[in-house]
Amino acid sequence: MSMMIEAEGLSKTFRITKRRPGFLGGLRSVVDPEVRTVSAVRELNLQVKRGEMIGLVGPNGAGKSTTIKMLTGILMPSAGQLRVAGLLPVRQRRELAGRIGVVFGQRSQLWWDLPLQDSLQLLRHLYRVPEQRHQHNLGQLRKMLDLDEFMDTPVRQLSLGQRMRGDLAAALLHDPELLYLDEPTIGLDVVAKARIREFLLSLNAERGTTVLITTHDMDDIETLCPRMLIVDHGRKLYDGTVDTIRERFGGQRTLVAVLEANETVALSTLPMDEIGNSSLPDLPPGVRLQKIEGPRLELSFGRDTMPAHELVAWLGARYRLRDVTFLEPEIEAVIRRIYEENLLIEDSSIAV
Repeated sequence: MSMMIEAEGLSKTFRITKRRPGFLGGLRSVVDPEVRTVSAVRELNLQVKRGEMIGLVGPNGAGKSTTIKMLTGILMPSAGQLRVAGLLPVRQRRELAGRIGVVFGQRSQLWWDLPLQDSLQLLRHLYRVPEQRHQHNLGQLRKMLDLDEFMDTPVRQLSLGQRMRGDLAAALLHDPELLYLDEPTIGLDVVAKARIREFLLSLNAERGTTVLITTHDMDDIETLCPRMLIVDHGRKLYDGTVDTIRERFGGQRTLVAVLEANETVALSTLPMDEIGNSSLPDLPPGVRLQKIEGPRLELSFGRDTMPAHELVAWLGARYRLRDVTFLEPEIEAVIRRIYEENLLIEDSSIAV
């Protein structure tokens, strides 16, 4: 499988001029300005295979947008080497534009006062898509994105979810090999988000389109992206699977057990701890009783406390179990903990 994106030592710095307050300070800033250099992206190494779906995660100011702008050829890197679809983004920007699609959740490439149908027709001419190919692609996208109900509606009258579906169609009319999505589900309701995610999964599976997503919505990452890239202050902190980072930094897991109905009496007779909560006697070290509701109880335990199957066996030896499930920590909470505690700053071994 060939590479779609190849970046080595990719960096971008900006020179920022700061004006001094007051008349004399303002005059001085013209002839002798105070200039400082800001590193937006620092020595980023990244390889993305064709057909991959990868999530780019980081707080505001982490360097995500700058990275996307370099990948699309909008910005020239300050240092490093970069190829996208085998092309040099800045030098071959026009050719690259015909092979990529871009959707920004906060911006639209559709014409505000025109019906969606007319916007998509104009884009055909901008991308110079042959009529037959355009009609074929549009027919598929109309079906996959369920566009027919609002094709004749001016873009300004579309709901946010409808406009996002229209923007996706606009970005895919010319059969791009690579799709960049910047906050594709921002502001959407639950139903609209589910529809967009389902479409993107189908697009990747059926067309093999490579997808790079930047988002603050961790549900997007968990649903769509087997691979996740975490950046902060222009540096890559992590590049790997969602499951791996949850396993390493996920903290506590939760075992939810539903006991047989006649065990409810046994639970009601459990002893109380010093603050008046029920407690299970002889709990293994590192295991804590979280909650009891009728025949349902929850136990929290660390990943390094004991294997999950041993905890189930321990509980099963004391009560008759009807059902057992495990709840993993939400990836959003894991990422927040990583940033708040700087868990990856000194651990360069996992930034590959």
